[in-house]
Amino acid sequence: MKYKLLIVFDLFLIITGCAVLGSSLIESEIYEGTGKGFRGPVTVQVQMNGDDIVGINIIDSMEDPFVGEAAMEELLDLVVLYNTTDIDVVSGATESSKGFLEAVENAIMRR
Repeated sequence: MKYKLLIVFDLFLIITGCAVLGSSLIESEIYEGTGKGFRGPVTVQVQMNGDDIVGINIIDSMEDPFVGEAAMEELLDLVVLYNTTDIDVVSGATESSKGFLEAVENAIMRR
């Protein structure tokens, strides 16, 4: 009897854990935004879970891979880490940085 109760309790925990995991995945949504970079438009997808930025994917960019795109990758990590676009642009890639941050802001505003 004791073991049957333990098995039922374990099953309950497993089902409850799966329900919580499933609900957190459903809450996550992806929004797309575009900004004006140095060499043209910058398009990103921003993954949001409620009010939190949980991921950013650069979809399209005409920026230089060694300057503009490198700056955007650096900013991408900072935006997700601090959950804000209110961060300094990367020196030497100012317009690319501004375009990236504008794209992220435009995606967030689509919520």
